[in-house]
Amino acid sequence: MGRDKRNEQNHEHFTKLVRQNMMTPAWRALSVHAQALYPWLKLEWKGPQANNNGKIAMSVRQAARLLGCSKETAGRALRDLQQKGWLVVTQAACLGLKGAARGNQYELTEIALPGDGRRPRNLFREWHADREFPVADIRTNNPSGRNGKQ
Repeated sequence: MGRDKRNEQNHEHFTKLVRQNMMTPAWRALSVHAQALYPWLKLEWKGPQANNNGKIAMSVRQAARLLGCSKETAGRALRDLQQKGWLVVTQAACLGLKGAARGNQYELTEIALPGDGRRPRNLFREWHADREFPVADIRTNNPSGRNGKQ
């Protein structure tokens, strides 16, 4: 049986972390939770053939479940990855139709976006401790505080 057949039967799913990227100041400045979450985000990437980069979905609750931590800690890890240039929010979270919530969608900057033929942006290589990247704000569905909710 060929190697590809074995992998298909075992349903192996793996990702790689590139040592050169892990040696950057941006990786070393990440919190332990952010470093632990990043491989989980990379596992959501479907590979170069079905490139879904820019549409990688992960909610704070999903991240908390994967890491075995609180939603607050998972949220800090996602913000940390954005600040250091590893993630960019391409579509913000929203409540959606019929109350079905949807988390943020992300671009992994070390992977090229589909269809544009460009190289990956690798924003984390441009990170400096005195200049962090912007973090997408979480918008409230009730900005005016009506009905007693603020």
